[in-house]
Amino acid sequence: MSISEVLLQVKALNPNERKELLNLLQELVELDLAEVDEQKPKRSLFELVGMGKGIWQGVDAQDYVNQLRDEWD
Repeated sequence: MSISEVLLQVKALNPNERKELLNLLQELVELDLAEVDEQKPKRSLFELVGMGKGIWQGVDAQDYVNQLRDEWD
């Protein structure tokens, strides 16, 4: 059955039946979206631990801070 055929059947319903159908469809879509959300893996902030640590290799922290402070003047 195509969407066009379903739409023709929906047009034959009275306004109260259409409203009920709309509510049922909305519930169905919300259930589908909830299932998709449950399938997504949960992420943790701890996954970021250690990322970018190589950027600071060979950089003296105090020299870096002093350089930033010199830029303020």
